[in-house]
Amino acid sequence: MDNMVDDKKVNQVVDTGKGDTGNEEGGDGKGYELPLLLFAGFRTLIDRLHAELARQGHPGIRPAHGFAMQAIGAAGATASEVGRRLGVSKQAAGKTVDRLIALGYAARTDDPADARRKLVRLTPHGIDALRRSAAVFDELRAEWAERIGVRRLGDLQDDLRAVIPADAFRLDAAGWLGGS
Repeated sequence: MDNMVDDKKVNQVVDTGKGDTGNEEGGDGKGYELPLLLFAGFRTLIDRLHAELARQGHPGIRPAHGFAMQAIGAAGATASEVGRRLGVSKQAAGKTVDRLIALGYAARTDDPADARRKLVRLTPHGIDALRRSAAVFDELRAEWAERIGVRRLGDLQDDLRAVIPADAFRLDAAGWLGGS
């Protein structure tokens, strides 16, 4: 298994020996486990999304491309704007935009408001990938609801909304995870 070291979970080195840090309702766990579980849930959803997108005709799309297409948005954006929205350099954004163009998800066009600027716009292929992504996420959510129950999943989402600041929904996760 990829996330194992010497047949143990990779977080074995963090064990402080303090014992149960769970709550009075019987939940047990250590503080470091929460972000790992949240990330594992995110990774599971994203990996399944991309496997399904590949099956549906989008084999070249990667998680960073989804963030970049969201940064481009419906109105389009310059490469600099994409970089700012993603929290990466203009050069890194340019490479991602170039890849999206090569894959047919985006195209460069003249900016009607400023002839000196080029806008990056999503192509019909890019819009199709985003529409399919939304549908796949709905299916994955339904699977989670079937597995843990509609009410528990709804409560989980409500609880996460209660602890996550409103400004936490940003597109710079790819740059943040990459250390840019």
